Amino acid sequence: MSGNTKTLGEFIIENQASFKYSTGELSKLINAIRLAAKVVNHEVNKAGLVDILGASGETNVQGEDQQKLDVMANKKFIQTLTNREIVCGIASEEEDDFISINSLDNNHQNKYVVLFDPLDGSSNIDVNVSVGTIFSIYRRVTPIGTPVSIEDFLQPGRNQVAAGYIVYGTSTMLVYTTGHGVNGFTLNPAIGTFYLSHPDMRYPEDGKIYSMNEGNYVHFPEGVKRYIKYCQQEEGDRPYTSRYIGSLVSDFHRNMIKGGIYIYPKSNAAENGKLRLLYECNPMAFIAEQAGGKASDGFTRIMDIAPTELHQRVPFFCGSRNMVTKAEEFMQQS
Repeated sequence: MSGNTKTLGEFIIENQASFKYSTGELSKLINAIRLAAKVVNHEVNKAGLVDILGASGETNVQGEDQQKLDVMANKKFIQTLTNREIVCGIASEEEDDFISINSLDNNHQNKYVVLFDPLDGSSNIDVNVSVGTIFSIYRRVTPIGTPVSIEDFLQPGRNQVAAGYIVYGTSTMLVYTTGHGVNGFTLNPAIGTFYLSHPDMRYPEDGKIYSMNEGNYVHFPEGVKRYIKYCQQEEGDRPYTSRYIGSLVSDFHRNMIKGGIYIYPKSNAAENGKLRLLYECNPMAFIAEQAGGKASDGFTRIMDIAPTELHQRVPFFCGSRNMVTKAEEFMQQS
């Protein structure tokens, strides 16, 4: 924590000119996400006091049980982004299809689409473990003045103009990048303002933490099994420490600060892995690379993968550069 008193709003204004499409729209969009994050944070912190814990009784497009807080967070982000009239399309992990947005005043003139996971790790909320929101922003590729299409959302991660996450934990932090490094802002709940607390966040090149669900070990590819054994060997600075929260945002955030690798590989039970390329892997990969880290599917850079569907899943290896490179070496030997 740096003691910096600069607010998120001030930071956005000061750095707006560094963005090559500087028209003010992206700044307004980040501000809208900031507002939605504060609303969701308020609701998350009431869990246990009001009836927002547990399953909603509905399932999402992936066939997963939706938690009540999933549904609430999804609605809050969609409402906030729609009411601000600054995006032309939204895609959510909790929605079957993308949402086309048109303001009567501008006839499809907005330039940006937003994709998000409204509440990552929501199954942990019942036991008071940190959860988060992940977001990704692209410029549309279809002509301005027309409704958005699937093409606007199925863009490779390298086309992202901004990405970030909000972690709702012992403190609430918003971490984001627009391609000029990564900065973290901590919410002061007394006055509802985010302050720059973690400027220029960087992954250590090496780390001593590996994060994965080792309960699925028998289902993992041989390359992952060999990498786990490598992590556990007593040699040099090893064995590494195993730390797995089960919330991508929380595991990623810890590893970026302390140095480590997060792995969610494919398995016999999940042929393409579990994490979604568009809502989770691409935004986290953008942040990781901007912080000096690395992200791949074990073989290919995540942000070079061409998406083919909205809810596409991919294996995910992300973290300190040298650790990811070593894991890729084991994968390529398998």
